[in-house]
Amino acid sequence: MSSGPTILHADLDAFYASVEQLLDPSLRGRPIAVGGSARGGVVLAASYEAKAHGVSGGMPGWRAARLCPGLTFVRGSFERYQGLADEVMAVLRDVTPLVQRISIDEAFLDVSGATHLFGPPEQIGRLLRRRVREEVGLPISVGAASTKHLAKIASQVAKPDGLVVVEPGTEREFLDPLPVSLIWGVGPVTEQRLADRGIHTIGDLARSDRKAVERLLGRAVGSTLHGLAHNEDPRRVSTHTRAGSVGAQSAMRRVVPTRELVREVLSHLAERVAGRLRAKGRAGRTVTVRVRFAGMRAVTRAHTLAAPVSATLTITEVAEQLAWQAIGDQEEERPEITLLAVSVSKLTTQVAVQLELELPPPDPWRPGSPTGAARWALDRSMDAARERFGRSAVGYLPATMRRGGVPDEFRELAEHDL
Repeated sequence: MSSGPTILHADLDAFYASVEQLLDPSLRGRPIAVGGSARGGVVLAASYEAKAHGVSGGMPGWRAARLCPGLTFVRGSFERYQGLADEVMAVLRDVTPLVQRISIDEAFLDVSGATHLFGPPEQIGRLLRRRVREEVGLPISVGAASTKHLAKIASQVAKPDGLVVVEPGTEREFLDPLPVSLIWGVGPVTEQRLADRGIHTIGDLARSDRKAVERLLGRAVGSTLHGLAHNEDPRRVSTHTRAGSVGAQSAMRRVVPTRELVREVLSHLAERVAGRLRAKGRAGRTVTVRVRFAGMRAVTRAHTLAAPVSATLTITEVAEQLAWQAIGDQEEERPEITLLAVSVSKLTTQVAVQLELELPPPDPWRPGSPTGAARWALDRSMDAARERFGRSAVGYLPATMRRGGVPDEFRELAEHDL
């Protein structure tokens, strides 16, 4: 078994936009946006030509059009994305069976047992990039290092369409000048909090006192990020991981929450979460809701049920109760919200529901109660109808009323399998 930079991170470049350019050669070399339009909507992804003008995913279409006057909007070939991404993963598995897919368009590889067949990691990276380009037609960037954290950073530095290998002994030299935002888990809020303390680069973070970072970001997050800045990452490439939770979220413009709005959004999110659970024969005991308020301040509330659930109405009702708890705890009389998220954890297998005696008081949240069992049976019937006639064939009224935003087909491509 070889040692050294034998963990690779392979990441398809501007995947959704690259697929559109692959399918329509007239789009190649031109700035394009997947989703949205010059009149509105949301940009789901952008090509590198568009990114050079400041266009990015999640941006309103009208704003993207202003930033890039020559921008071409395309609707998105959702039916092709999964298949092409699967072809890329097959190429990766030709080199090593130790492939950990972490999203539709990126994966970690452990090539320590493959170097005697294909050469050193740098040579394997070149081989993978050539084969993906020739056999699938898509650009891919590869980073190679001794840890997963460092390999992922290397692949980001390699973009677009490049290869970066971090040799043992050069980690500090490589990491120190890079922006702290490249660390896995550092988002805009954390980046700003670090910047307020004069911490802009990974080297700045590594030189900072660990306890001070923990006080700034919280013990768990601060300790983890400080360790990653020192390339402390014991995680190995795992091919047998199973999700411990399933969730969905919906961002929105700043709005004052109403009963109708919260019910509509949470019903839509609960339907997506519950549908994924039932499709895999799973259920969960803990329902968690996250509410993000104006100013990027987020509040989380959770409730653990006596028995695991996967019924859409039950998850919706629990989520509503939690969301209004979070909203009601705010000091402002009419707080504005910008995001709602629902997740279910403490998962277990649920291929059938055991009926219970009707014990007082009646509890519709118990899956085996008459009401709980009826909800589960109704959901399974609707799942079957959707499987045959399509997603829009049937649904709960609040969820079906929700229109616009990011298409569910696109969201599901980015969701981890259970």
